[in-house]
Amino acid sequence: MSNAVPVVETSLHNLQLVQRGKVRDVYKIDEDHLLIVATDRLSAFDCVLPTAIERKGEVLTALSEFWFKRLRHIVPHHLISTKLEEMPNVIRHEVTNLAGRSMYVRRTHVFPVECVVRGYLAGSGWKDYQRTGGVCGHRLQEGLREADELPEPIFTPATKAATGHDENISEAEMTHFVGAEVTRFLRDAALQLYKEAAGYARRRGIIIADTKFEFGQDRDGHILLIDEVLTPDSSRFWPADQYQPGRAQRSFDKQFVRDYLETLQWDKQPPAPPLPPAVAATTTTRYLEAYRMLTGSEL
Repeated sequence: MSNAVPVVETSLHNLQLVQRGKVRDVYKIDEDHLLIVATDRLSAFDCVLPTAIERKGEVLTALSEFWFKRLRHIVPHHLISTKLEEMPNVIRHEVTNLAGRSMYVRRTHVFPVECVVRGYLAGSGWKDYQRTGGVCGHRLQEGLREADELPEPIFTPATKAATGHDENISEAEMTHFVGAEVTRFLRDAALQLYKEAAGYARRRGIIIADTKFEFGQDRDGHILLIDEVLTPDSSRFWPADQYQPGRAQRSFDKQFVRDYLETLQWDKQPPAPPLPPAVAATTTTRYLEAYRMLTGSEL
């Protein structure tokens, strides 16, 4: 474990901040390019916690870069480089201390939907199934258990919320936001991305139970995969050798933090409570372990 000071917030004086999200700070470089800095902030239940997770932004950046490159034959992506020496001078002079957590990317018009794919019955999907016998409008067979693998992965889009809770919507409702043609393209791309990544990850000892993708359109009309891809923040990662349906699973993702927060008397409204140092340190360890298992290298 390093002794690096967690990055909670950035302030780059010569670059225009265009968005401070739950985790990422986004800066404008020019009309066609952005700098995205992954901080060590952690959100759970759509609230940003006051406790940062050391090295988290490094894991998100490096793992996203890994997946962008591995899956680029399915859909092109917005990443240009994570290496400071390959970025414009205006960036290099500003982010020397943010190396390893910064992405120089193509700017896009972001589609206002989360493209969620579920391969297993977990989280809000499990709660939905218990209540309705289905997940986000997909009817499922009776008698499924928590964490059961679904017969086929399902596409369950959600609205994007800068603050507050994302809301699950149907595929038909998604067409009202982006149109029928784009909906079909994003659905098919998301399912293909998930299936290929899940197969690879399973061979590396990790089950990807579910994940979310985001897409944008550049000024030439090309649809690009953007933001983060298949990280412990955007996915449920389970150790395959400990998988046992019928119960909650051990995870490499922030479910560990959610489980801790569920033990507290907290109404899941801001402000969020701080995390004990041991919970934060264990979360860092799990994020780094997921990176090692998926990529075969240490970060």
